[in-house]
Amino acid sequence: MRLLIMGPQGVGKGTQAALLAEHYGIPAISTGDIFRYNIKNRTELGLEALKYTDKGELVPDELTNTIVKDRLAMDDAQGGWILDGYPRNASQVEALDAMLAELGTPLDKVVALDADHEVLMERIAKRAAEQGRSDDTPEAIAKRLATYAKETEPLLDIYRDRGQLVAIDGVGEINAIQAAIVEVLG
Repeated sequence: MRLLIMGPQGVGKGTQAALLAEHYGIPAISTGDIFRYNIKNRTELGLEALKYTDKGELVPDELTNTIVKDRLAMDDAQGGWILDGYPRNASQVEALDAMLAELGTPLDKVVALDADHEVLMERIAKRAAEQGRSDDTPEAIAKRLATYAKETEPLLDIYRDRGQLVAIDGVGEINAIQAAIVEVLG
């Protein structure tokens, strides 16, 4: 199973990706987690990413595409994977299509989670307090949600047109949301 999990920040993509990864026995690959790990450990990649994330900006495509391609080529991803937080714009869709063609591993489905703006803001504020994430300031959150609406949300139409999109309400009990996703995926 090769899945994308998409939706605005705070909708529960990471939570559902982890649950689905366990359910299907495949890795959940989060570009955000990869960048946060590198930031925490002050690696060259992390310091470069920090220049963007601290301002609420997204890490440039070239850097993101490279880490995704490298990660999808790893041994544990050969049987499938769940990508969380990628692609986030039309250029990255093209890059992902090229990567998957090169690897000979077509995409199966795209799970799109959604929730009202107020719910997202509450969840992100709670996450910031619990995890102390420097990238979850109110200003950064607002900027990322606006960027998602402008650049990433339109990608759902691409996957809908390809017959790969599965839309799921991201509000409710975590296990019920997971069950709904698994049921729709079959």
